[in-house]
Amino acid sequence: MSMLVVRLNCLTFPLSAAERKVLAGAGLSLREVEGATDAEVAEAVRDADAVMVVSSYLKAASIAGMKRCRVISRVGTGVDKIDLDEATRRGIPVVNLPDFSTEEVADHTMALLLAAARQLKAYEAGMRAGRQPRGITAMHRLSTRTIGLVGFGRIGSAVARRAAGFGMTILAVDPLLSPEAAAQAGVEAVGLDDALRRSDYLCLLCPLTESTRGMMTGERLRAMKRDAVLVNTGRGDLVVEQDLVEALREGSLRYAALDVFAGINVFAPDGFPTDHPLFSLPNVLLTPHVAAYSEESLADACERGARAVVEALAGKPPRHLVNTGVTPWYET
Repeated sequence: MSMLVVRLNCLTFPLSAAERKVLAGAGLSLREVEGATDAEVAEAVRDADAVMVVSSYLKAASIAGMKRCRVISRVGTGVDKIDLDEATRRGIPVVNLPDFSTEEVADHTMALLLAAARQLKAYEAGMRAGRQPRGITAMHRLSTRTIGLVGFGRIGSAVARRAAGFGMTILAVDPLLSPEAAAQAGVEAVGLDDALRRSDYLCLLCPLTESTRGMMTGERLRAMKRDAVLVNTGRGDLVVEQDLVEALREGSLRYAALDVFAGINVFAPDGFPTDHPLFSLPNVLLTPHVAAYSEESLADACERGARAVVEALAGKPPRHLVNTGVTPWYET
């Protein structure tokens, strides 16, 4: 009997032809499931030899019920929706694609920043209403502005290269960034408090972990400049969303440009309601978690995610192991 691969999110992110070809070429059986609920996920993955997941949650109960799984392949970068501790306890390696959309997310981050800097949303609305712009405020030459990058991994470095092209002063917040490496990259390594105080544009680019979850509280948002802009292409839960709403409403923060959300499920199969308070604020620019998208990145993710499964099931060591402390159950 051939090994079974369960591919979650088959409706939200349909399988590509290349992905199917890779799995079929290895003689693997394929089960396609959306996985919109925990119960659906748990039932679908119970007898899987491998699981591929894009945006569904793989919680502890689902992972605990997997009796044959040899690998969980995250078709993307972030693994905050996968219970890594449970996977490690069960001896299941978790792999991801840390570099599949670096350029896309960096581009989108700068696009949001530029849209906020040039006030495109307000001017486009004014143009459609036939209003002549009067009284230019809060618009500055980017070469006079400071950008703060919270997280200086692949994406942070890519954003820094783009910001340097505009002549911006670049601050980087990352506990792993040494002053020497910062100097080589043309950025200044600072602490978060310093970045909050000095940044005109603060970009959240760090992973979601227990230490970063809810890091942008009301207190920290109010520590920023009143005319500053918050750009988030990292994870929605980095920000206490209600605190952000209040800061924007009261004017203690001028603007936010967001691609990720804590309280809006943009992956809901039947669409999502627009009654969240963020939708009522004029000083917010919203995009539906599309920073990683391009035809190239999606094709790359699907094919490489499938190849990671094929390699793992063939007994090859994983290229991008996330839970590095795992001892695979099938090797004990």
